[in-house]
Amino acid sequence: MIKPYTNRCCTSQLVQWVGLPRRSYYYKAHPGPRGMIPSTHTWQHDQLIPNEKVVETIKEILMEPYCAYGYEMITDELRLLGFLINKKKTYRLMDQQKLLLGKVIRCKGKRQWVKYRKIQATKPLEYLCLDIKYVWVRGDGRWYYLLSIMDVYSRKILVWIYQKSIRKIDVINLFRWLHQCYNLKGVIIRNDNGSQFLANQVRQFLTQLEAQQEFTHVATPEENSYIEAFHSIVQRELIERFEFSSFYDAKQHIEKYMEWYNYQRKHRAIGKITPHQKWKAALSGSVDKQRGQVDVEGLSRPTDSFKNNLNNQSLGPSLDSTGTDTYFCLSAEPDKLTDKLHILKKDFVQTIGG
Repeated sequence: MIKPYTNRCCTSQLVQWVGLPRRSYYYKAHPGPRGMIPSTHTWQHDQLIPNEKVVETIKEILMEPYCAYGYEMITDELRLLGFLINKKKTYRLMDQQKLLLGKVIRCKGKRQWVKYRKIQATKPLEYLCLDIKYVWVRGDGRWYYLLSIMDVYSRKILVWIYQKSIRKIDVINLFRWLHQCYNLKGVIIRNDNGSQFLANQVRQFLTQLEAQQEFTHVATPEENSYIEAFHSIVQRELIERFEFSSFYDAKQHIEKYMEWYNYQRKHRAIGKITPHQKWKAALSGSVDKQRGQVDVEGLSRPTDSFKNNLNNQSLGPSLDSTGTDTYFCLSAEPDKLTDKLHILKKDFVQTIGG
């Protein structure tokens, strides 16, 4: 706009007419980063040492078991070793190698800490616990993350996700889905102090659902023992027995394992039955306790004992009974081909099988 008229008038008047500062007109963009070119060596005991050696020294300092120094403390340590270095250069070297400490996450409001280490759940959806498990995929040469949410009473995994990263929005989406299916009002949710669970948006969302979130104490995994035990089972029975070639290969194995864990694997702590059986028995109000459930496929259930009949405390209707107030119905869930035998007697409903 100005250049075509520079042969007719001086530049200072032209920029004044168009209202453009002269410094803006003469400004030329710098081709690279401003400032001095970073040094490639550092002085140590009157000798020039390559920066690569300095980085190796920093890594050796940080290899101590409990060392969590920032760049200023690392600078002091390097100076004690004879390096002539300032904290800005230390920061630059640590930043390039991703050795800086992460930002401290500070949440708003007070956290509700765990009051009792061991959970005593008496019904489904009373307590939920969740945690993240690292899964190594050899084919991709990297870690992936498995987040599982467990119902403590039945030990059933209600929902899980397996992704390259897990953020607070993923946790919110899982709880949103659980709330739509089961209504989380009044449910106690126990988790550790991971950044995904500590996020203010996650805490606010659970507060809106009227769910009670409690945090385990720092470095106390035994307070979240149920989900930790599940992850040890996954590590022993799945991860250590299979070598995954890709993310999708691992996801298929995890999906099949979750199906097997919920519906086929018997759990000693809940009476050597599957988590799904424990879950269904509690939700349907079955009177059969743990291993007292009988799998009837052409077999007849024995009649109640004489003592129970006298006390009017029947263990349940007998399949040999011919009473008119008892009838049977076979049904199957859409996602399962296993038939279930429903026994209805007055106000009593019992499910056998499945």
